[in-house]
Amino acid sequence: MYFVEKTFEVAGCHRLNLPYPSKCTSLHGHNWIITVYCKAEALNEEGMVVDFTHVKERIHGYLDHGNFNELLPFNPTAENIARWVTEQVPNCYKARVQESEGNIATYVVDAQ
Repeated sequence: MYFVEKTFEVAGCHRLNLPYPSKCTSLHGHNWIITVYCKAEALNEEGMVVDFTHVKERIHGYLDHGNFNELLPFNPTAENIARWVTEQVPNCYKARVQESEGNIATYVVDAQ
């Protein structure tokens, strides 16, 4: 089994839709650190699990300097973003999304 990971920084803003008072319901920004984890039993024709450039284009290229409330069809919590990342990248089994120092969400496909 082959494993690869790609980490990059995304600048973006969001506001959370919450049923209780919170500063996070106001529009605010983060420099998000996103790590994408992929695996494959066999390499593709180019000898890769996934092309790192394609991973960055698919996630960073779409989100960077954007308003996540406008770009994503859900409440843009770090948890929901982590799940969305796994759905965007072939062979992705896990995503880690850090919205600020100490605030990290991880989503693992079919974790048990």
